[in-house]
Amino acid sequence: MGFKEISAEEMQFNPFTKIGKEWMLVTAGDEKKHNTMTASWGGVGVMWGKNVVSVYIRPQRYTKEFVDANDTFTLSFYDEKYKKALGICGSKSGRDCDKEAEAGLTPYYVDGTTAFEEASMILVCKKQYHQAMAQEHFDVPENDTKWYPDQDYHTMYMAEIVKVLVKEV
Repeated sequence: MGFKEISAEEMQFNPFTKIGKEWMLVTAGDEKKHNTMTASWGGVGVMWGKNVVSVYIRPQRYTKEFVDANDTFTLSFYDEKYKKALGICGSKSGRDCDKEAEAGLTPYYVDGTTAFEEASMILVCKKQYHQAMAQEHFDVPENDTKWYPDQDYHTMYMAEIVKVLVKEV
């Protein structure tokens, strides 16, 4: 089984389900060194005439170093049977262990970045813009106090979807 490329317009994708309920992996780096993390916050849309995603990464996450150091990263999505693996990738740090091995994931290298063979869909993304969130920009103060008691504000990344790969069955 491999992957086939489709256009972004062909994606069968409900972001509220895929991102918010089923989660995704954000992965950056190459064959020499990469890291991944589970995310359940993000978006998909159109900006600057491009099909884009937005992802949000807290400063303490090890994966952030890889996203910052590279022009591309992947978002990958999985069938329900991989929920435990995504739980591992969201609760352990690649600084401290080989969480890919613990999660049973196999690296899949594509276009100078990394995803995983177990994915049902992979978005290869090219960074376009990033900005650290700041306290003074919260229009609803309780979002600040509820989600950022330690003031460890996410960095938002906007990235163009440059390739969509779906698992061939």
